Amino acid sequence: MRIRFSPSRPGPRPQQRRKALVAVTAATLLATAATACDSNPAATSGTGTDATLALSILGTPNSFDPAQLVEGQQTYVWDSIFDTLLLQDNKGELHPGAARSWSYSSDGRTLTLKLRQGMKFSSGDPVNADAVKATLERIRSTPGQSQLSLAAIDSVEAPDASTVVIKLSHPEASLLGALSTSPGVIGDPKTMGDKSTTLNPVGSGPYTLDPKATVNGSVYVLNRRDDYWNKKAYPFKTVKIRVITDPTASANALKAGETNAGTADVSQLPALKAAGFTITHVQATAGAFLVLADRAGTKLKPLGDLRVRKAINMAFDRQKMVTQVLRGSGKATDQLFNPKGGAYDEALNKAYPYDVAGARKLLAEAGYPNGFSVTMPSLVFTKSFEPLFTQALGDIGIKVTWEPVPAQQTTTAVASGKYPMFLLVEGLASDAIMTRSFYSATGFRNVFRSTDPKLTNLLNQASKELDPAKSAGIYREINEFGVENAWLAPVFYLGTDWATKKGISYLGDGSSTMATIRQFGVTGASRSEG
Repeated sequence: MRIRFSPSRPGPRPQQRRKALVAVTAATLLATAATACDSNPAATSGTGTDATLALSILGTPNSFDPAQLVEGQQTYVWDSIFDTLLLQDNKGELHPGAARSWSYSSDGRTLTLKLRQGMKFSSGDPVNADAVKATLERIRSTPGQSQLSLAAIDSVEAPDASTVVIKLSHPEASLLGALSTSPGVIGDPKTMGDKSTTLNPVGSGPYTLDPKATVNGSVYVLNRRDDYWNKKAYPFKTVKIRVITDPTASANALKAGETNAGTADVSQLPALKAAGFTITHVQATAGAFLVLADRAGTKLKPLGDLRVRKAINMAFDRQKMVTQVLRGSGKATDQLFNPKGGAYDEALNKAYPYDVAGARKLLAEAGYPNGFSVTMPSLVFTKSFEPLFTQALGDIGIKVTWEPVPAQQTTTAVASGKYPMFLLVEGLASDAIMTRSFYSATGFRNVFRSTDPKLTNLLNQASKELDPAKSAGIYREINEFGVENAWLAPVFYLGTDWATKKGISYLGDGSSTMATIRQFGVTGASRSEG
């Protein structure tokens, strides 16, 4: 049997809360996220074919080398320049992209992609199987954010110009989702190894970067290609993307007419509404997760006891934090996964009610009546929340010392194994990516390489299951395992508010979090100023 697809995601003082929220808004959108798109690759067609989208983002693209792409708000730029093999809609469902169809072999170890014909790079060269093969091989061999997503690939073959055959060392169902994000981009083999590509890429996507109007690190101007195969999905003739790292400055740019779409701090919403902007609230785009990483207790013995990890989960008044610190722009949670995803189970949020006395009792039963001490890394995205976590953990007898970590060392510090527990504020991703990152023995966030026979069996099932409905059930079981065994102490999701000017609409609802121009549409006015 062959599986086929073819065309047919006491509280702080008011001043402290404001400062915390501003910093967290930036952290939310700079944090790495993955996967999202529009509800249909052609859903934003309409009459506004000459419209301009003027968008502000918080993060600067680090490079346009296909092997070095970073996800997050930077994706708005590179996803406009490059095609991906598959596309996701706003619900996280997959659609044909540069690959018009795909099929797995019966053992799940061979993936065959059939490419669209007639596609061209902005240089005029054809997009073919050799280009796909060259890009995948470059990503596989180059350290970067996308490399791990392709770890199951043994080889890539191009038997003819429109066919790509990917051989896998083992079944990996999450590969399809990965091919709709940065691991699935297609670079120009003639130029993607050149240094010039980092700032002036050659892609086959719907837009080309205007080098004369672009100022790297400040503003990126994109011009739509009239010959693009999916032009109707992109109603904006021109896209101007400005990097504005300060949320207040971003709101001012909106009010001044310099941009017509952007995220806004909750404190800015009344003024933006009064100025005629439409506000679209997305309840969960990132999360604050306390990772209880040393589950064997090799570095911090108390964490090896499930009672201790459960006690930590009971230390947080999650709803109070959402109400007072996030001012309602978020959601309390006991679990890791996106509330719009298949792995999410609302019932799990009853697992750890706020109970200081109960937490202290568990610590005493585990042999720690006086608590214990722990050192955690103070990261650029966690600083605003650290006093809250210090207080909550202190209330149950756990003394926290925060060790400053330079921003450029964030990734290495977390992955070093130096810290038995650490706080993350990071973007939500697909169920498969969150599972791989936090629960796989080789996952970036499973830094002590924790394993469990039951979990290993579930992970194996998930990697082999190609039916989305069935895989959702497996991911729910993985989620339940993580909550019951207190591998983490998730605390809350952070929401995002999009402000758009009349004539521009934001189409996302949080089901997917990949940043793509397809999340925006034209409504009412045929032209948007920016």
